[in-house]
Amino acid sequence: MHGTGLKPFRRFSGFRPGIPFEEDWRVLTSIAIFFASMVKPAPGGEADLRGRTSVKGPVRFLVTLALSFALATVTGLSSAPAAGVLRVCADPDNMPFSNEKGEGFENKLAELIADRLGSELDYVWFSEASGYVPNTMGKDACDLVMGYAQGTGLIDDTNPYYYTSYVLIYRKDDPALAGVDRLSDSRLKSKRIGLVARTPPASILAMHGLVANAKPFEIFGGESQAKAAADMVAEIAAGKLDAGLLWGPVGGYYAQRSPVPLAVVPLVKERAGPSTIYAITMGVRPNDPQWKHKINKVIAENQRDINAILQSYDVPLMNPEGELIELGAAER
Repeated sequence: MHGTGLKPFRRFSGFRPGIPFEEDWRVLTSIAIFFASMVKPAPGGEADLRGRTSVKGPVRFLVTLALSFALATVTGLSSAPAAGVLRVCADPDNMPFSNEKGEGFENKLAELIADRLGSELDYVWFSEASGYVPNTMGKDACDLVMGYAQGTGLIDDTNPYYYTSYVLIYRKDDPALAGVDRLSDSRLKSKRIGLVARTPPASILAMHGLVANAKPFEIFGGESQAKAAADMVAEIAAGKLDAGLLWGPVGGYYAQRSPVPLAVVPLVKERAGPSTIYAITMGVRPNDPQWKHKINKVIAENQRDINAILQSYDVPLMNPEGELIELGAAER
């Protein structure tokens, strides 16, 4: 397992404003930036699980086209991965997803995919917190991005390999919140609730008038979401917060490692506001249907093993209808 430091490219969702673009980008990159500035957020003004907005219609086409030209200008296009090598874009410090030591669940999933393809695994490290779009197009590009929200449009994606949601976390020994499974529950009134700014649950919380006592946890440029999650979970465990709202894979992972037993409740029963449930895919090169088909085949043939890896990291899983997949179901 190897890793390189190839420079990927920024995404244009506006999720982290104020981050300067690379000075050595060429003219066509400026075109991409211009068209990306026309992108509107998804309904409710919220970014999706990794901060990406909805890109549709002519603007989506122009963004993709401009990005394609920009990437081609810098790296040159390549239509096929290096023989015998699977190059995966991953964050070197973003647990529980991935790290340089190969300890995250996306590391384990990459190892599974590489094994099934009979390929050597090679990493292209990029910091997700910096707001980059992984480069999937050049001759030195990666072949896969392990966790990518379906339908973002900036790179192509596979069939979903898991569905998950945001979660509500509270102490199991708190009788006042026992059984709460939706943000419209009146028992949340006046409770101190931690949230990550500019995420779907934050909007839903505002819709129900629950922000007065909420505590926002900002994720600043260059920071991993792991720190905010760990801090929030620690405050819930210590009783400084009554509850918290986190992205499921992060919330489940840190809650299960708390010294105080915590309830982790997937938000699958919300009926108003932005979606809290998302399909997660693997990002692949655009215009390479054979490669995409090959990865989709590996996903379909290994779904049970994929679920088992995810559940071992306490990722809440559900089917496309939002029905929870119980722990251990992947083994049956």
